[in-house]
Amino acid sequence: MRKLLFSVSLGAALTMGAVAAMGQAGEDDVAAAMKHYPLAARPGEDSHAIDKAPAGAVNQGKFDDKTWKYGHAWDAPNGAKIWNPVKLKLMQGKKVTGGTLFAASDPSTYCAMANAGYDFIWVEHQHNARDWDATQKMYAACPYAKAVPGVRVAYTDEREEQHALDAGALVLVVPTIRSYEEAIKARNWAYFPPLGRRSNGGGQAFALYNNVPGGYRATANDNIVLILMIETLDGLKDADRIAKIPGVDAIFAASGDLGNHSGYKQNDPDYEREINIVHDAAIKAGVRLCGPLAWRDRPDFTCFQAGSEAKAITLGAKEELGNLADTQAVPEVGPWAKK
Repeated sequence: MRKLLFSVSLGAALTMGAVAAMGQAGEDDVAAAMKHYPLAARPGEDSHAIDKAPAGAVNQGKFDDKTWKYGHAWDAPNGAKIWNPVKLKLMQGKKVTGGTLFAASDPSTYCAMANAGYDFIWVEHQHNARDWDATQKMYAACPYAKAVPGVRVAYTDEREEQHALDAGALVLVVPTIRSYEEAIKARNWAYFPPLGRRSNGGGQAFALYNNVPGGYRATANDNIVLILMIETLDGLKDADRIAKIPGVDAIFAASGDLGNHSGYKQNDPDYEREINIVHDAAIKAGVRLCGPLAWRDRPDFTCFQAGSEAKAITLGAKEELGNLADTQAVPEVGPWAKK
């Protein structure tokens, strides 16, 4: 009951646009916490900060972003434990499955999927036109369901990844990675500095995970799961380098698009070569190998995309009804008459 009340009140707050109030403090709130400015530039004077640092600064000499030594203000506490179940399960070498929420935007449907037995929910943004407001509200409706919030964004883009993570996604799937350089960008937008370049602007995630040990900002990098999809011929060319990028947890051999982009189908030698290129890259890099659920018994595959909500409902109904499934009467006339 307490979880239900939390979900209802959180959803209501989102509807009223109160996410900022519950999340990370805004720029003004952060600045207001500072009472004194002993190192501020003098009024109307050039402090020459670009050329020299204040006494006691770690980074001395002329400012250089390439050699900057990152501080320890956001270090995770020593011995901080993983709180994302999917990250933990991957680290244990176990198989992980994401249930695909393809078309639905109703929170009750999302919550039913999230409590159906999957490890995470793969909310589809690449091939569906839903907006981020809908996804954010679904995450808020049952934030601590059995399956953690996950998403496949449309493409490698700071806005896409920022919206996904700020909404509360803990599993981030980025499709159609075509090069090492694109993979670096996908990684950068997924993680806070120093590993990446994600902005610390706030959002619903800071409210959902406000009480995790060590705090969300300090532990997010250790708990977010990043999966990059290899789907094209140029992506295959860079597969080895992509898999070795720090922060990449898994690479996904895209069963459909690798066929789409190559002109071959499963079991064709050329197609199987493509899949094995992704396989080999994952094995050499020591990251997880993902694919469709139908490949759950294929060697070395340990994370999977399962079917959509429509398929799950159909399979669930058939299991529930048993031999009563699909036994509808067939009228002789009308729209339900046998064709």
